[in-house]
Amino acid sequence: MAIFAYKSIDSDGKRVSGRLEAVNIVDLEQRLSRIGLDLLTAESASSGAGGIFRGQVTRGDLITFCFQLEQLAGAGVPLLDGIIELRDSTESARFREVLGTITEAIEGGQTLSQALAAQPAVFNQVFVSLVGAGEKTGQIVEVLRRLSDTLKWQDELAAYAQKIVIYPAFVGTIVVAVIILLMMFLVPEMAKFLKNMNQELPLQTRILIATSDFTRKYWYVVFGLPVLLLLGFFAVLRISDRLAFQVDRLKLQLPYLGPILRKIILSRFASTFALMYSSGITVLEAMQVSETVAVNRAITDGLSRAGQQIRDGQGISAAFESVNMFPPLVLRMLRIGETTGGLDRALLNVSYFYNREVKEGIDRVQAMIGPAMVMVLGGILGWVLLSIFGPLYDTISRLKL
Repeated sequence: MAIFAYKSIDSDGKRVSGRLEAVNIVDLEQRLSRIGLDLLTAESASSGAGGIFRGQVTRGDLITFCFQLEQLAGAGVPLLDGIIELRDSTESARFREVLGTITEAIEGGQTLSQALAAQPAVFNQVFVSLVGAGEKTGQIVEVLRRLSDTLKWQDELAAYAQKIVIYPAFVGTIVVAVIILLMMFLVPEMAKFLKNMNQELPLQTRILIATSDFTRKYWYVVFGLPVLLLLGFFAVLRISDRLAFQVDRLKLQLPYLGPILRKIILSRFASTFALMYSSGITVLEAMQVSETVAVNRAITDGLSRAGQQIRDGQGISAAFESVNMFPPLVLRMLRIGETTGGLDRALLNVSYFYNREVKEGIDRVQAMIGPAMVMVLGGILGWVLLSIFGPLYDTISRLKL
């Protein structure tokens, strides 16, 4: 099938644009009609460029999908009718396309999990596996409820993680802007005045003037070289798995930030593992699928080794202990859960334990970043003021004599 870029109109007269797979224009018109759109114009588009302009399905869309589908299914509404209802009511054009494709797949005889699996860019392996388990056990409503709660928790956790990035980036931008203003405009004017005094300038003043002159003369190097180096680093990072592994391991060893990152990843892993295990998925399958939520290669490698030990017959708590990633308290909780048969509850406690520590750690780091940035900015301003006003003070002192 080809991808068509189309322009259409909905039942309210609102224009809707997007991209959709279809065999031909007639098939495209039929597909759009099923999702309540009337085709206006369409043209073929290459599949390679489609991912750039089609937009993304947000976590909020998935939360709405799980919550509303759980409510409708819990009220006795068939899943297909519930998805059609969601398709007709969603405001996201991209998500409307996805739900329209899922509707067609179910009408064609596929199960919900099979239809979701055909949309890997939207529904990951964890999501599909959980829905499949719910279909097999007849607990699809409960699975959707748990998925909704988990997605809400992940959204909250992501918001906390963003706090630790946004604030330093904002303060750092201000510091860089102040430095640029000083070096490009203020220091050169003061340097002219100091040179006209016809006296020997101290070392720190000469360094400041030289730095300012270099910045003004070779500004394209000062601003362009870091960008080029950064782009080159990320390019090499994409093609070198070994370098990517070392970088991910280094991230975990960063002061203050490393432990927080480790806890965020392990918290997501524990929550996903618990959700899959409590939904009736076997330990080995839950372990294998849950590894995909660990975006750090070093942690993924450790979890993979633990999974292999579990396959070889070792206990879960012993396997986790061998990878040296969990603190003793968490390992004891896992051991108790394994012994009592309440492994899912133990894993949820692990997730709660890490989630609480992540929030406290982020608050502590944020409290430290502010003073640290002020000290950096104060040090730079102090150097500039000392370098400029030091010679002025010496000149004035001589005049008084």
